[in-house]
Amino acid sequence: MEGCRASSKARSHLAAFDFENGTLTLTEAGTKRQAAIHIFDSEAGIAAIDPGGLEVFSATIGEFRARLTASNHTLKRALTDPHILSGIGNAFSDEILLHARLSPVALTRKLDDAQIVRLFDSIKDRLTFFTDLLRAQCSGGFPEKVTAFRPEMAAHGKFKQPCPQCSTPIQRIVHASNESNYCPACQTGGKLLADRALSRLLGKDWPKTLEEMELRASRQRE
Repeated sequence: MEGCRASSKARSHLAAFDFENGTLTLTEAGTKRQAAIHIFDSEAGIAAIDPGGLEVFSATIGEFRARLTASNHTLKRALTDPHILSGIGNAFSDEILLHARLSPVALTRKLDDAQIVRLFDSIKDRLTFFTDLLRAQCSGGFPEKVTAFRPEMAAHGKFKQPCPQCSTPIQRIVHASNESNYCPACQTGGKLLADRALSRLLGKDWPKTLEEMELRASRQRE
């Protein structure tokens, strides 16, 4: 590595790291400005900012079960909270939950043993799949156009597109700055989860099931 310098190409470009074979640019989309770079001179310094999330790949199913059910949260919250589980985030949580056929609003303490095992296996499966995919696409170089929305994803960013498992249109709910993308047929027993903004706007007109949504759509086409 030759050095680090400020990047002035665009407001989203925060820093540039120059290497012999290219430049790696740190960018941040949006206006919250949460990006940060930390430099440490010891492992103790790194440990001081570790939020403590469980590393699933080095955990046993017993350790995973204990951490997951230590508090009663929705699965979406549990998968994206770095104090509970490490290294997943918003985009991959959608992929994991679709693969595990579990609702993003299911509560951690309500899961049975089979569902916990399925979630454990799906986390490792999906993270391994996308890690291998990104490494192959980079071919030893730097990743380009890094984004949370990838064409290979089955759920995240696929609103209204067909679920690859059953062809039902993917749905979404928006909460704060994040969104959950899910398949109602595969994950919620055909129920549509209430999006706070839209359900408040539509009130009683908000469809509760796939059948209601399809009926409303057919009436609009007539």
